[in-house]
Formats: sequence, C-alpha cells, structure tokens
Amino acid sequence: MTETTEADPFDAIVDAPFDTALSDRYLVYALSTITARSLPDLRDGLKPVHRRLLWAMRLLKLDPGQAYKKCARVVGDTIGKYHPHGDQSVYDAMVRLAQDFALRYPLVDGQGNFGNIDGDNAAAYRYTEARLTQAALDLMAGLDDGTVDYKPTYNGEEEEPEIFPGLFPNLLANGASGIAVGMATSIPPHNVAEILDAAALLIDDPRADDAALLEHVKGPDFPTGGLIVDPPASIAAAYATGRGSFRVRARWSVEDQGRGTWIAVVTEIPYGVQKGKLIEALAALVNDKKLPILADVRDESDAEIRLVIEPRSRAVDADVLMESLFRMSDLEVRVPLNMNVLGADRTPRVMGLKAVLEAWLAHQIIVLVRRSQHRIGKIDDRMELLDGYIIAFLNLDRVIEIIRTEDEPKPVMMVEFNLNDRQAEAILNMRLRSLRRLEEMELRTERDKLEKERAELQGLVDSPARQKTRLKKDLAKLQERYAPETDLGRRRTTIEEAAPAKDIPLDAMIEREPVTVVLSQKGWIRALRGHADLASAETMKFKEGDGPAFAIHAQTTDKIIMAAADGRFYTLAADKLPGGRGFGEPVRLMVDLAGDIGIVQLLAARSDARLLLAASDGRGFIAKVADVIAETRKGRQVVNLRPGAKLAVVRVIPADDDMVASIGENRRLLVFPLSELPEMGRGQGVTLQKFRDGSLSDIRTIKAAEGISWTMGGDSGRVRTETDLLPWRAARGAVGRNAPTGFPRNNRFAG
Repeated sequence: MTETTEADPFDAIVDAPFDTALSDRYLVYALSTITARSLPDLRDGLKPVHRRLLWAMRLLKLDPGQAYKKCARVVGDTIGKYHPHGDQSVYDAMVRLAQDFALRYPLVDGQGNFGNIDGDNAAAYRYTEARLTQAALDLMAGLDDGTVDYKPTYNGEEEEPEIFPGLFPNLLANGASGIAVGMATSIPPHNVAEILDAAALLIDDPRADDAALLEHVKGPDFPTGGLIVDPPASIAAAYATGRGSFRVRARWSVEDQGRGTWIAVVTEIPYGVQKGKLIEALAALVNDKKLPILADVRDESDAEIRLVIEPRSRAVDADVLMESLFRMSDLEVRVPLNMNVLGADRTPRVMGLKAVLEAWLAHQIIVLVRRSQHRIGKIDDRMELLDGYIIAFLNLDRVIEIIRTEDEPKPVMMVEFNLNDRQAEAILNMRLRSLRRLEEMELRTERDKLEKERAELQGLVDSPARQKTRLKKDLAKLQERYAPETDLGRRRTTIEEAAPAKDIPLDAMIEREPVTVVLSQKGWIRALRGHADLASAETMKFKEGDGPAFAIHAQTTDKIIMAAADGRFYTLAADKLPGGRGFGEPVRLMVDLAGDIGIVQLLAARSDARLLLAASDGRGFIAKVADVIAETRKGRQVVNLRPGAKLAVVRVIPADDDMVASIGENRRLLVFPLSELPEMGRGQGVTLQKFRDGSLSDIRTIKAAEGISWTMGGDSGRVRTETDLLPWRAARGAVGRNAPTGFPRNNRFAG
C-alpha cells in the first residue's frame, strides 16, 4: 500500500520582489476600479451597477405600465444574480436613478420616500417600490434584436448585456460622476433635444466644428434649474477640450413688500446643493454677523423651492446683497466638466463634445446594422418555413398520404419534395385547421412582404448613406418624446453671462457702528464704542507718562490712515482695532513702523477726499486718499523726502477751499491759489514756500472770502480772523511776509 503525503503549502510560495508583487496586484485593482466601477461607458453612459439594476428590473417586467415592485426584490435579484456587492451600495445607486433632482431624466420611477433636495435619506428598501421609466425603456430598446453581445454573469448561471443599445443619449443627458484610481469623471446633465439636434448636424456634416455644435448644445441643463453665468468663450473652451467648469447660480427675484421694503426670493438652487445645508450656512452668516446687510433667511418651500432673504434695511441694494451671498455661500457653485469615459475598446480617455457625439453615433450605426442583420436572419428563417408550407399546400393530398401511410414520414417527405429538416418538421407540426385553401394565399402574401422587407434591410446594411438617413429619422422620432415643448424636454437651466461683478462695499461685510479711535503719544491705539467726547477725561485715559496724540470719530467700516514722519502711509481697519477697555495695543505691532519715527496724522479715509501733504523743507503736493491707502503692513511710500526733511503736515482739503496759507518757523506767511499745487500719487512735490532760515511750521487750505483764522491766547478760546489777505498774496514758492499782529507764537492756524 502506497502512502500519500500532503503537499507542503510553503512549496507554492513564490519568491518575488515586494515592489513587483505590490505593483502587479495594485494594477489589477486599479484596472478593475476604472473599467468595472467608476467610469461610465460612452455608449450608454452607465456604470456596471446601474446597467445591472436596470437589466434586473427589465427581467422582472417592471415596465412603466406595470405595477410597482418592492425595491428589496430588485436589489436582491441584482446582487444575487449580477452584481455581487453590498446591498446598501446597490440600493443607493438605485435611489439616485429615481431622484428627479439628481437625474435630468430619471431612469427609475420610484414610489415612496426616495429622499429629497433637503438632503434627507431615502427610506429602507423594504418600504419603497419602483418600476422603469420611459427613458429607461428607450435606453434598453433593441436588447432582443441581437444588437449587443451578452456575457456570462459572475457565477456563470445567467447572461447580461455588455452594453445597452437604445438611442437615448444617456451619457450626456443624465451625466455621470466617479472617482477611480488616478482619474475621475464629472459630466453634468444636458438637454436631450439639444443633444439630438447636434447629433443630427454631425450626421449631415461630419466636418462641423465645435462652434456649430454649440449652436445646438447651449450648455448643461440641470434638473434643479438655475443659471449658468459663464461667458460663451469659457463654455466653448470647456466643450472643446472636455475639461472645464461651469458657474451655476441660484435663480432669484425681488418681491415688493410695499412702503419701499422688499425681499429676495430664491426659487431654484444650484445642482448638487442640499437645501438643508444651504439654509444652515445662510443662517450662520446672519448669526455670526458676517454679512451685516443680511437680516434673516426663511425657508418657505413646499413642493417648490422658496427661500426668502430679508435685507437689513430698505436702503440695501438687492444686487449687492445677492452678489455677496453668491461669494459667501453655495447659492453659486462651480460644477466641473471632465468627460473622462470608457470608449468601445474599454479604454479611458478625456473627450470633447464632438468626439463624444461622433463615438456615440458610430455605436448607434453599429447597433442599427446589427439590428438589421438580426432581422434579416429572422426573415430568412421565416421564409424558409414559408417555402416549405407552400410546397405542402401545393402537394397537400400527397403529404397527407405520406403522413398516414409511412412510419417515418419526415425522411420520405424530405426526399420527395426536396425539403430540409426544419421545413419537414414544421409541416408535420402543422395543425389540421391550417389546411385551408385560404391559408396558401396568406402564406404567399406574407412571403412577398418579407421578401420586400429583406431587400430594404439588405440595402440598408450595404449602404452607409442609407444608414445615416435611417438613424436621423430614428433620432427625430425619439426627439418628439423629449421635445422642448414638453414638460420633460423643456430647458430648465438658463444660459446668460453674468454682469460685471459689483464691488462689494465694505459696510456690507462689517456691521457699521460708530467708534472713537484714540492714539497716544507713545503709539498705543484703541477704539472706543460710540462717538465719545474727544476732550473728556474718560476718553483720554493713558498710561503713566503717556498722553494724547490723536483722537478721531469714525465708523467700524472705515479705513484709518496713519501718516508717519518719513513720508510713509499706513492703513488700519477700524473694526480690527483693539477695544476701548484698557489702554489698547502698540500700533507698531500692527504695522512695520520703526520706533524712532513719529506719527504725523491719523484720520478716517474718505474715498473722494484729497489731502494736502507738506514736508518740513517747504515742498508738497495734493494726493487723493485712494492713492495713499496701503494694502500691506509695510505701508506705502507717498512723500519722497530730501535729506534732513520730514513730513510735517497732512490735512484734508475741504471741497470749497480755493487758497493755501503757509507759515514758516520764521513767522513768514504766504497765501497763494490752491490751483497752483499739482495732484500726484507719489513724489517730492513742488516748492510751497521758500525759507532762508528755519523750516515749514504749518500749512492749510482756506476760503479766500473767509480769510485766515487763529486761536487767541489764554483760556478764552476765542478765534481771530484776518479777512484782508492781499498783503500776503503772492505766487507759490515766494518767501512771504510777516504774519499779522496777534498771530500765535507757535505759528499754528486754527483747526
């Protein structure tokens, strides 16, 4: 007796480099993910899970006219026979096929809770029911006509189609999205009528360019509507390359509430946005005061979407409010376009619109030819039987005699009447009631019709021109069901280029409140709430050894301009300044200002204002406020100073001032027209007043008719005015004359 020894399992171990083994196995996984899970097939626009779901529903005879069946039955058949994956993932795929807010043309007609646009999940599959839609039937039309190949299922017990042959252009009509290994796809839904028009154009003119196709395919057509606001050039570039994106906005309108009040009402939201999360995000903007001009958001939706947006006041511009919301929420999103699909050779590639339509039309031509060939085969089979029946009727008495007298009538009939096995078997299986004289005429008529149909089909198979003509007719017939005049075919998404983006005013983003900005002599800055008394002791509290330098009234929406003695200007946001409790913070922590450089002026920026800038050496110019605002903490160099000079004066020029009054440390006063000063964005400026000794002490603009004012000495607070300025009038750059009697010894004007 021979002993058998079990094979050592370690003998089967293959000694291979780890990186090679890993890469080989990962490549298998990657290819499986790309070809059998994540990317749609160009020809029917479906992934395997969707194709198997629809196939299972077809075998369950869930046609639109039939009764619904439980989704649990459909999911069970799908995972048991065709798609060996998790039941929840298969049900999720089925739910999406039934959601009219996810698919432009749903392929499953669901009954029950299949989720909603708020983001709520569907009910469990034991509670929901489903059947196919007409679009699904159009997609599967021709499965029984030999148009596509079938392959064994995963366990070899059943067969499933490799592809669906129908004329419904599902890839572009319903779109697709998926992430594979190293690649992804994202195709938005489109309007079927437009796709079929573009396909018909390509049939007539295969050399039609992208621009001609885009005369028909305007852009995506989302089930949730909305507006696409991209310029035509951007849309054309996306379709030409197969890569790009589309800016999709909510559709909104203004409703008048009377007495000058209004609300904005959103009736359509962008594709793929969950309404519940959108409402939460908008409510957060209100609660966090990130958009002060927005007062409230309400959801008044029922079967139709209705989001009510209330402004803070009637003075708010509706376009500014909505433009702000488009930037800060999902009321505007970007929908990507990445037409990465599997072609007929199962190879993934990114294709433009024309390439996709050409490949789809080539597939439909193949389907048309295969359907015709299949029908020709059926006709040949039937004509073969009809020829046998006609022979039998012509020799009916002899046929009956053979059947009655012969033990094996089939071979005798085959020899005597030159019949084949199928014909003889069909004659023997004829019922007696068919042996009527009239039947012979009907057989001949049927044969003539079949012969005529066969000739037409053979001509179709042999002629590419006829194939194109027939395909175009079939497309036109399908288009009648999805015409723009029908509820299903009507375009839902509007294509219109957005107007130039409006500048969002700062007070739209920051709640406008009055503040008092205080800067101390040692450079500590703070912002007190409200417009405090600039002379009160409470406002002017400072650290020991410190004191007041500047105190101004402003709003939280203002930009605060700080001018340094080196001619550099800095900008501070009033809402970002430290609060009024305590002594504030060092301003030099907020900007790059050296400790030995003094601060000349602090003022709230007014965009339309102009500034008079003057250096200690008597040079200066006029600058717009907009030209001195700095975007970074380094500031902006506005006044270029000569060696030894420093920025001495920064004053706002009142709109109706027409003269400039300048005085030096030598008490020489000069008055000249404001028009003699240039307006510059940066530079040294021009000579304002010449000094033989000393430097500029003060300068300001005045009204010639009102004269020059200065503060009297002592505690009286009186102001003296000199209206006769003729003795000091001269051209810009003069030396000037001695100041009038009583002018302050500190050489400073009033105000």
